[in-house]
Amino acid sequence: MVLGCLVSQAVCVAAKLGVADLLAGGPLGASELAEATDTHARSLYRLLRSLASCGVFRERPDGRFELTPLAGGLRSDAPGSMRDAIIFMGEEWYWRVWGNTIHSVRTGRPAWERAHGSEIFPWFAAHPEESRVFDRAMTSFSNLATAAVVEAYDFSGFETIVDVAGGHGLLLSAILRANPSLRGVLFDQPHVIEGARESVASKGLADRCELAGGDFFESVPAGADAYVMKHIIHDWDDERAVLILKNIARAMRDGGRVLVVEMVLPPANVPHLSKVLDIEMLTSPGGVERTEEEYGELFERAGLRLARVVATKSPYSVVEAVKA
Repeated sequence: MVLGCLVSQAVCVAAKLGVADLLAGGPLGASELAEATDTHARSLYRLLRSLASCGVFRERPDGRFELTPLAGGLRSDAPGSMRDAIIFMGEEWYWRVWGNTIHSVRTGRPAWERAHGSEIFPWFAAHPEESRVFDRAMTSFSNLATAAVVEAYDFSGFETIVDVAGGHGLLLSAILRANPSLRGVLFDQPHVIEGARESVASKGLADRCELAGGDFFESVPAGADAYVMKHIIHDWDDERAVLILKNIARAMRDGGRVLVVEMVLPPANVPHLSKVLDIEMLTSPGGVERTEEEYGELFERAGLRLARVVATKSPYSVVEAVKA
């Protein structure tokens, strides 16, 4: 387990170098790959040999490397590609935060603040290139949940759905494509929305998807009958999560639904990705992964009521709430 950080960094380096894309055309030797990636051949070979021992790439008897099914997720053009998420996970400025995990455990404060001098989202606002890496990663992470959510939850009864802090609109676009009569509003910070315009237009949804910029701590677009948030509420402590939910409760129509797409913590000692991701929430944004009961308490404080939890084929669930 302790040595897992070495495997993680090796995967991240392979992703950043685009090795999987280079191997998409067939097996290549370390020297050929090194020339294409401007790296040291012997060192690249050692990295790829290590990854091949974990099932990422395969070393052939002739010394050339080829793709494995697992390595397919590193290709930039593969359906469900995780390359952008993996690149984010390997960035030096991200690893610096993990190196300060003990600060979060001692103080309850995000290690991000100690590593970078500010909270995570103001830091990204001041660092546009790193922010673009983050935005692409969040879109990549959405691949883990999008299809599963669209399959598991019936959106057909709604007229208008607002994707709150929806990034570049991957989830909302999938929902709209699966429900042709539905209209959508993609809502996020203004600089994020500017980056989302091309993505929404490229999917042929510009006429059914309004783009709106703003701050969900102040307000959200009003009048919709469904508000979906994926990977949002877990970013925030209870006080700020309740504020976001109150703004949504105030904005939505009577009979509307709040749909929180998150991992829901299972009982003690049950292995689950959410329990590892919870340490990320502790160290970076200062948020928290929650149990079903804890979501119920958040909703109650916001004037909402937990209606049900809809499981999906992914680690994520749709936690549904209505006005109390």
